[in-house]
Amino acid sequence: MSRCGLQLAEEGVSETFMVAWRRREEMPAGAGLPWLLGVARNVTRGLYRDELRRTALDEALRVWAGQADPDVADEVTERAAVLRGLATLSDADKEVLTLVAWHGLTSAQAAKVAGSTRLAFSVRLHRARRRLEAAMNDAMTTPRQRALVPGEER
Repeated sequence: MSRCGLQLAEEGVSETFMVAWRRREEMPAGAGLPWLLGVARNVTRGLYRDELRRTALDEALRVWAGQADPDVADEVTERAAVLRGLATLSDADKEVLTLVAWHGLTSAQAAKVAGSTRLAFSVRLHRARRRLEAAMNDAMTTPRQRALVPGEER
């Protein structure tokens, strides 16, 4: 109990005596207590290793659960809201948003494609994003759907 606490002590004592019973022929003559204490020390080490493994596994599972794929229904709802919102925007706003979001261009690359300066494109992109966000908020009807929109107050 002094080495591992009350919680592991009961398990350690029972396992120590189980090992001692199975290996009683190996016990040196006249050295029963030191041999038994050595077995108890090895059992305690094993219990600590097991506890460390369990703790590491619990942590790994928590991390894995945190990285779990989001609910498919949420993704479908969000995609539908984005598509409905895009449908309400002007062609110029759609072009700006799709160049960056769907084609993966940087603002500088997209500005060249759109035939404008980088600064003018950044302003257009910012305004288009705001209009898309407003359109998505109008298209969404339930609080759960509104919670999917980044930046939306809850």
